[in-house]
Amino acid sequence: MELRPIPLDAINLSDIQFWTGPREIRESAFDTLRRESPVHFFAEADLEHFPAGPGYWALTKHADIWHASRNPDLFCNGKGFNITDLPAQLSEFYGSMIAMDDPKHVRLRTIVSKAFTPKEITRVEQFVRERAVSIVDKVLDQHTDDEFDFVDAIAAPFPLEIICQMMGIPPSDERQILEWSNVILGAGDPDFGGTFENLMNVSLEIFAYAQAHGEARLKQPSDDLTSVMMHATVDGDRMTPQEFGSFFILLVVAGNETTRNAISHGMLALTEHPDQRRTWFDNFDTHTKTAVEEIVRWATPVINFRRTATRDTEIRGVKIAEGDKVVLWYNSGNRDEEVYVDPYRFDVVRPINPAQIGFGAGGPHFCLGANLARREIAVMFDEIRRRLPDLQITGEPAYLQSNFINGIKRMPCRIHP
Repeated sequence: MELRPIPLDAINLSDIQFWTGPREIRESAFDTLRRESPVHFFAEADLEHFPAGPGYWALTKHADIWHASRNPDLFCNGKGFNITDLPAQLSEFYGSMIAMDDPKHVRLRTIVSKAFTPKEITRVEQFVRERAVSIVDKVLDQHTDDEFDFVDAIAAPFPLEIICQMMGIPPSDERQILEWSNVILGAGDPDFGGTFENLMNVSLEIFAYAQAHGEARLKQPSDDLTSVMMHATVDGDRMTPQEFGSFFILLVVAGNETTRNAISHGMLALTEHPDQRRTWFDNFDTHTKTAVEEIVRWATPVINFRRTATRDTEIRGVKIAEGDKVVLWYNSGNRDEEVYVDPYRFDVVRPINPAQIGFGAGGPHFCLGANLARREIAVMFDEIRRRLPDLQITGEPAYLQSNFINGIKRMPCRIHP
């Protein structure tokens, strides 16, 4: 990618036009911020139903994002994880672990983590492989000669089917879950009916579905993660159906969408860099660990998360006051020239240290499903390598209009270009 000079005073991360414009402009702007003003203040946009807040500090360097993530006593989550403060009507639905601080956060995470132990992940390992095989079977059966949408046929159904199976959600409900997920994380994108009213309706629907599902498993447990979570206790305390409702949204929406977008961006990168595709696919087992980390770094599916300063502090000599919003721009940290050699080069054998921050930068809010996501990415590309060796992306992706999720909505491909 060729960066171009972008004056600092021309950059506005709060402007929606910035996020719908050319991607090289976006990358160039973050390059300017890292070099000239790595801790920079921006005013917030005034959006319908989301009035402008007091503004925020943008952290664009890897080390500063790491610092904020590893010091939750100084930079808390409990006052919100979005740049824009959510209206009270939505806070109930999205107030899961990522919007909590200790001790409430550690209590809930301890309960939820019982569903993501190595034993539980190993238990679903075979199903991950079976889903990958089934999806590729369907592609080979339906799309031998025609062009089709990689996202709809491969990237979207794969993690969705896995998380639904883990949670005990019937296959007949999977399409509905996908549609709800698209609306929630596609808020603001016209393709997904991005109105506040539609977002509210969908939030009510998925929350009600989740609560009912959790209550059913509490009364009649089954062999799924919902049952594990609903019956797990910490000091005699169980997760309530309301807490499960919020966590369900986090898990099936965020967990599904991020893996889907990592796989989509990964396939695009492997098409655009055939030398890297050959390097990985010709020696798959040797390079899988580094290749998966590079795909997550390259994609950075979650663009940012917010923290709030709990007291007066400084970062790089910039004074940050108690109560100030601080936004961690993971996409920028994953392109930090001080951390990564030639960061705009896709390199499947890039050393895994220093670590990419696509799953967060450590600390108590590090992605709980990171290992499952890594496994899903590896298994799907192994299946593509073995059974769809000539699969190529054949056109420009349709990107999600969002400053939160680096999403690909549609992306044409062929098995035999």
